[in-house]
Amino acid sequence: MADRKLMHCLLAVSLVSSLVAHAQLSTTFYSTSCPNLETTVWEVVKEAVAKDRRMGASLLRLFFHDCFVQGCDGSILLDAGGEKSAGPNANSLHGFDVIDTIKASVEAACPGVVSCADILALAARDGTFLLRGPTWKVPLGRRDSTTANQSLANANLPSSGASLATLVSTFASQGLSPTDMTALSGAHTIGQARCSTFRDRIYNDAANMDTSFAAQQRKACPQSGNDGHLAPMDVQTPREFDTAYYDNLMARRGLLHSDQELFNGGSQDALVRQYSASPALFRADFVKAMVRMGNINPLTGTAGQIRKNCRLVNS
Repeated sequence: MADRKLMHCLLAVSLVSSLVAHAQLSTTFYSTSCPNLETTVWEVVKEAVAKDRRMGASLLRLFFHDCFVQGCDGSILLDAGGEKSAGPNANSLHGFDVIDTIKASVEAACPGVVSCADILALAARDGTFLLRGPTWKVPLGRRDSTTANQSLANANLPSSGASLATLVSTFASQGLSPTDMTALSGAHTIGQARCSTFRDRIYNDAANMDTSFAAQQRKACPQSGNDGHLAPMDVQTPREFDTAYYDNLMARRGLLHSDQELFNGGSQDALVRQYSASPALFRADFVKAMVRMGNINPLTGTAGQIRKNCRLVNS
């Protein structure tokens, strides 16, 4: 009971912070200072996804991993500070070069005006849309952090082996509800996972996994070695943003333990069924959750800075 009360308190405090942040951000923030911003971002992301469709998922993941550490402040983009090399991020984050290209184009048109944090938020939206996902108006006005935080990345980012209770608590600490959590997890429909993150599941979680699916995954993910092998979290349509991820969960084909926890006799089973049956509901809830996530503790006003180079703090 005490744990439940603590979780509710954390959610309430985080929701207040999110509402304050939402009031500070605006979808028209750059309408005068950088009117062609969204077109500039779109053109670069469109070219990047055309070259490699995985990039849409990579940009979305970058944004998620940024917002869960210090808030949506572009800290994940800094080379210094160790956030990039934290356990959940090491050798698994991509898209930094795309953000660099966008930033260079934006700086040429509107020097010193647009934050890297806002560029990342827009790129995540556009990458999602280019993989047949929804689009939405992105609240803007974030500023960039001058620090990154490896220890917070290790502590705050959800583990692939997390239980449902831990996942709910982790998202609640960021002001996100269980519905937000389950909707945001649907982004895994365009994601991939390394062998090292799902090995334990395919060899030791047989009671809650389709046997043929487990056998298929073991072919390229042995009990030792080949840690970097990538497998799609959605084997049906791995490059298309749809509801197949939820279909897979219902068939006990969630690749990660944390995925399958969303459909394992617990509180999220009914919602998984609803998303599987109603793509429109999923897409609507995903958009709401993305906006809420984008409102996690942004730096605004005179806090932080507008970095000239997304990898470096201004000198």
